[in-house]
Amino acid sequence: MKFLLITLVGVHLLSLNSGKAIYKKDTLQRTFQEIKEEISHYGDVAKAIIDLAVYGKAQNRSYERLALLVDTVGPRLSGSKSLEKAIQIMCQNLMEDGLENVHLEPVKIPHWERGEESAVMLEPRMHKMAILGLGSSIGTPPEGITAEVLVVNSFDELQRRAPEARGKIVVYNQPYINYSRTVEYRARGAVEAAKVGALASLIRSVASFSIYSPHTGIQEYQDGVPKIPTACITVEDAEMMSRMVSRGTRIVIQLKMGAKNYADADSFNTVAEIIGSKYPEQVVLVSGHLDSWDVGQGAMDDGGGAFISWEALSLIRDLGLRPKRTLRLVLWTAEEQGGVGAFQYYQSHKANISNYSLVMESDEGTFLPSGLRFTGSEKARAIMKEVMSLLQPINVTRVFSAGEGTDINFWIQAGVPGASLLDDLYKYFSFHHSHGDTMTVMDPKQMNVAAAVWAVVSYVVADMEEMLPRS
Repeated sequence: MKFLLITLVGVHLLSLNSGKAIYKKDTLQRTFQEIKEEISHYGDVAKAIIDLAVYGKAQNRSYERLALLVDTVGPRLSGSKSLEKAIQIMCQNLMEDGLENVHLEPVKIPHWERGEESAVMLEPRMHKMAILGLGSSIGTPPEGITAEVLVVNSFDELQRRAPEARGKIVVYNQPYINYSRTVEYRARGAVEAAKVGALASLIRSVASFSIYSPHTGIQEYQDGVPKIPTACITVEDAEMMSRMVSRGTRIVIQLKMGAKNYADADSFNTVAEIIGSKYPEQVVLVSGHLDSWDVGQGAMDDGGGAFISWEALSLIRDLGLRPKRTLRLVLWTAEEQGGVGAFQYYQSHKANISNYSLVMESDEGTFLPSGLRFTGSEKARAIMKEVMSLLQPINVTRVFSAGEGTDINFWIQAGVPGASLLDDLYKYFSFHHSHGDTMTVMDPKQMNVAAAVWAVVSYVVADMEEMLPRS
């Protein structure tokens, strides 16, 4: 945050509504220059939001709110009592914050519990391994599974060595390329191992950095393929076993997992709004997910994203602003199980898809933002570049591609413009889905900047005279 020079700036509240629509013709015939001129008039509003979030009385508020929740409730696994407690607390918080139309929308979500789990190397030496079972995995028999290990570096190698896999525990030591490519091993590892007769699979954690930290996450079984237990191991243990077998060493592991799947549980998406002044039926959606995995505190993934989304509405409300369109905050449930809450929200609201101007999701950390990821038409992208130029005071102006996110992809695939926050992904995936995802990872000053970006973008897009153009 060294680039931020703290200054005292007077905020003139009476001038904050100066971002009025500037247009000379029928709105359907407006030129880009006219839209650009309209956006430029939001400079004072953007500055007021930035001053309040980064330097003013609201600084560190999103951090402190988040710390209170995660210290009180802890991690919030889908189907758990802690998730439902967090939802009820957040609903009350949003009401007390003075937001409008605060309510819960019911969702059926998966309920899985990991139980007790262990992995011990018995040969060539005794070594207790750190593991985390993967979401939806079945457990082992009570006595566990004891078997020789087959180490592979890729799915292709597994296929080449398929005859060797039967009756063994397959260990994947795939290199980390990036999350979207490498996560395929976590998602499909058990299925591919089961197809060649393996008894279980252990997957090198999908992480950009490791200090002997296993990283959990969801995995997917496939109809017609036997279900086998599966867990993530540390980068260090995966690499060690790879070195061992390269020397011809035989490895035997005993794996015990008490994981169980239960009937779907009742849960809720949490919704709050600032109702639009002119086009209340039209929506700009800001969001993050409230659930997490059952390790760490779920502070980074995705407490930070959920709380800067709440903070965006708080900042706008604090300044007495009311955009022309409705600003809708949604805190998703069961994102970690594949966007379950978001899918059910989409099914319930897609009839009004023509009224959604922009869907936004923060779910890749709230560290110092590099800019905004955006998916939409070229005309919409040009508009978003102008909107982001309003954030020059905090030097966050870039617009990148790939605005998708698990919870907003349903809308984006149907043609609605989408945006997500981009920051330090190397740091994010160092702590992602691990015991290290705690408040210690979070930085209040960086959250302030992230909240300012989120608030400026959502407010300006919601207040412009026209919705963002689609393809």
